[in-house]
Amino acid sequence: MSTTGKTNSNVLTEGPSRAAARAMLRGVGFTKEDLHKPIIGIANTWTEIGPCNYHLRDIAAAVKEGIRAAGGTPMEFNTVTISDGITMGTQGMKASLISRDLIADSIELVARGNSFDGLVCIAGCDKNMPGAVMALARLDIPGLMLYGGSIAPGHMHVGADGKTPEPGSKNEIDITIQQVFEAIGAHAAGKITDAQLEEAEATACPGPGACGGQFTANTMAMAGEFLGISPIQLTGVPAMSTEKHAASREAGKLVMDLARAGLKPSQIITRESIEDAIAAVCASGGSTNAVLHLIAIAKELDIPLSVDDFDIISEKTPFICDLQPGGKYVAKDYQDAGGSRVLAQRLVEKNLLHGNTPTVTGKTLREEANSAHETPNQHIILPWSAPLKSTGGLVILKGNLAPEGCVVKVAGHERIHHTGTARVFDSEDLCFAAINEGKINPNDVLVIRYEGPRGGPGMREMLAVTAAIKGIPELSETVALLTDGRFSGATRGLMAGHVAPEAQLAGPIAAVHEGDTITFDIPGRKLTLNVPDAEIAQRLANFIAPAPRFKRGVFFKYANSVSSASLGAVTT
Repeated sequence: MSTTGKTNSNVLTEGPSRAAARAMLRGVGFTKEDLHKPIIGIANTWTEIGPCNYHLRDIAAAVKEGIRAAGGTPMEFNTVTISDGITMGTQGMKASLISRDLIADSIELVARGNSFDGLVCIAGCDKNMPGAVMALARLDIPGLMLYGGSIAPGHMHVGADGKTPEPGSKNEIDITIQQVFEAIGAHAAGKITDAQLEEAEATACPGPGACGGQFTANTMAMAGEFLGISPIQLTGVPAMSTEKHAASREAGKLVMDLARAGLKPSQIITRESIEDAIAAVCASGGSTNAVLHLIAIAKELDIPLSVDDFDIISEKTPFICDLQPGGKYVAKDYQDAGGSRVLAQRLVEKNLLHGNTPTVTGKTLREEANSAHETPNQHIILPWSAPLKSTGGLVILKGNLAPEGCVVKVAGHERIHHTGTARVFDSEDLCFAAINEGKINPNDVLVIRYEGPRGGPGMREMLAVTAAIKGIPELSETVALLTDGRFSGATRGLMAGHVAPEAQLAGPIAAVHEGDTITFDIPGRKLTLNVPDAEIAQRLANFIAPAPRFKRGVFFKYANSVSSASLGAVTT
């Protein structure tokens, strides 16, 4: 094994036969000496379309400093990104999940094409991170995923109720993009004025960084730490923190340690480390999207993982992090409280963490937990004596409506049983219109179908719908929703996503009729269409799948190659 870390790039840069390649690289500024050092790729998801990734050029510059200081040569390249928050509620949201696999493919292509000795993937949004980790696992060269960091909370003026936007008020609360989506629903229902909506819009995003609650971005950043593929604590430093440059520079040094040691992702991401990541997601009330993404990551390394594993781990893992959307605080508060080392320490205390595999820091997760520094009197990562719930934030339901399973986030709501009348919509847009037109009644069960991996395609998130419901008081605590699409990590309420098989593939969700009744039974882990089995079978026997929504291009190719949500919605 090379002690210098230059194990792959020799074929690209060494010997007389590579003079032409060196000449081209010298043409863009690399020196003769640079090209004889380990070559470290930097996959950057920078874009100026949205705050999550806007600052990643600065992160990359700091990472490069660290790589150079440690004796390597960084080579940066870009890949695509889609902002979930900006595209939410539009056809553009279909591109979000599709981008995950495209990001993985594009990083793989550049890394294989250039024989990198190591790789740093800099990610800032929901699908960047799992896409980056999938690429690292697939390539299996020394590397790590570095999170660009969370946005700072905004500060909104509120009225006497402590919640409603009120321009000019002296009272302030911390807010995230979640409150803007909910304000949209309240505005559509006539509950707040144009000026109050503007107050939320203007204050929610004070600068760069990913959405602030324990939504999908922060969930996957935390999962990366517990997988061991992201440097714990370093990756959690908020986007605009004064510590971010030093943390990113240190990550650059770490990748050189990995290259010299020959430590690869397949030695870091194991069945045990995936279970540790699931435990962290459940304990923190993380996003349902973690189910899709961790299954997809496991598949890259042929590690068996199913939706049932999430339910088993969640059932024994209390929910202890008071984070939005179900709780009060945001990612910056979590980091300030002591971050993932403290949560790891908690999980070790309750024997809920393996923590024995190496991580990119060179230490095991247990060793990292031993060095936790908990902020005195913090109220974010709670003690086991005072959990928010006795079990984790995710449950998997099956039953005649979801034979392959669906995912429910139980953090942030108390309903564990619900039976209501089915209101059936063949797209998210139709459901959103019905809410805005006042056509939804208390206790209804909204069924949104043909938004699955193939039917959408791309499994749109339903935050526009769920936030609109939350913005209408008479609906927010009574309506339930199920879909073969997805939910945002910012979603609150009784919502079942990833219903599989999906409607496009003649899953039972395609057999639901307007006026049927549907029952959610959280303790019994059942999602039931209250129609006789023979009737469901008869309805499906007459089923004709809708024509594909896209006839060519990337959406068409994705729809023809993507697997079920229960299998991670991966492309084959």
